[in-house]
Amino acid sequence: MREKCGVVAAAAKADVSPYIYFSLNALQHRGQEAAGISVYDDEEEKIKCYKGLGLVNEAFREIDMNSIKGRRGIGHTYYSVKISSPYNAQPTLVHTSAGDIALAHNGIITNSGELKERLMKEGHNFSMGSEEESMAFLLSDYLKTKSFEKAVKSLMKDIEGSYALTIMFNNRVFGLRDPFGIKPLCMGKMDGGYVIASETVALDVLGAELVRDVRPGELVELTEDGYTSYQLVEEKNKAHCFFEYIYFARADSVIDGKDVYMTRKKIGEQLAVEHPADADMVVPVPDSGRAHAYGYSNRSGIPIAEGLMKNRYIGRTFIMPTQDLRQKYILLKTNPIRSIVRGKKIVLVDDSIVRGTTMRQMVDLLRSRGAKEVHVRIGSPPIVAPCYFGIDMTTREQLIAYGRDVEEIRKKIHADSLGYISIEGMVKSIGIDRNDLCLGCVTGEYPIKVRGEKQRFQEKLEKWE
Repeated sequence: MREKCGVVAAAAKADVSPYIYFSLNALQHRGQEAAGISVYDDEEEKIKCYKGLGLVNEAFREIDMNSIKGRRGIGHTYYSVKISSPYNAQPTLVHTSAGDIALAHNGIITNSGELKERLMKEGHNFSMGSEEESMAFLLSDYLKTKSFEKAVKSLMKDIEGSYALTIMFNNRVFGLRDPFGIKPLCMGKMDGGYVIASETVALDVLGAELVRDVRPGELVELTEDGYTSYQLVEEKNKAHCFFEYIYFARADSVIDGKDVYMTRKKIGEQLAVEHPADADMVVPVPDSGRAHAYGYSNRSGIPIAEGLMKNRYIGRTFIMPTQDLRQKYILLKTNPIRSIVRGKKIVLVDDSIVRGTTMRQMVDLLRSRGAKEVHVRIGSPPIVAPCYFGIDMTTREQLIAYGRDVEEIRKKIHADSLGYISIEGMVKSIGIDRNDLCLGCVTGEYPIKVRGEKQRFQEKLEKWE
């Protein structure tokens, strides 16, 4: 299972379910398979979960949101390669001897198998078998003798991988970010309360003011009146996922102080410097390549036009759960505008090439509508290795750049020329030190120990005191 999800937590003087619902809608791009909300019911003194399959509005279609009562809550929008029922959606609720624990997780725990085996030997009975259930069991064990923040610190010693978590422990609500900050997480102040979310767009929809990003290794507890911070772990170097800036985050988000749209535009400008083209028109792949294309056009002086029209009622093909479905949706999703592309030499700009299927069909589509030449420019370096921390790029064999040079890839996608931004150019455009980025999928060196893979300069995760 590989996930890329969105999480929310809120504490307010009023019922939080509407805030969480709207925030999840703003994070819909992070997951389309299912959604869930957990709140603490003050009258019944317990956590209640509400989940459903599909988009956020579909998941809660049969639920009266006004009936979800509680001034503390968390939410989750889910992307997974397999999910068959709302029961398997998040938040995950576990009833323990220490109390009710609910978790919403964006990321991957790379040692989850070992943890599950250990917990089963210790007598824990799994109903879902998920890594979130394992984390809840570990927390419950530590809570028998420790405060919540110390229990979380002990949990962090056990788990390896990426995680932005929102957590409920009875009527308390928290946000937690992994020590390397691989996944984004931010905090905002709204009228009558506070909110934590994967991206700032979830704050914007509430009219909330961005307070700051949750720091790597930090646990934050929210109340309606403020927040309490516990810096549990601090690593010298971070490992922010560069793919958030390239593709996955919404362009109107701000992540770790970086405006995502402007970052993508700078990448496009750098791409034009590194890979100029003799062309008549710059055409973005909608919507993922738009900001990159504007940057390329600005720097190159080649005019930009919307030469591809997107069907707005079709979701992201990249996060469709199977390759067969992705292929079927590509042609339904995008159509060239003949009057713009006919007889023109086109620079086609996108954020990345993963498997290559979509790009090849885009190039072929443009040619079929009369494009004279198609020059492809890509705003990320070649993706040559899997992502183990939460993006659906799971095996090398799926990656078109694995074992191929640029010329071989160009032939595969039927382009007249192909240019990728360099790693150095991308890092410069993002504006974060290379040592503080996770570049595993483009370098093959990972910030956290992964069995069978190379590790960058860091030693194995420290066991913090």
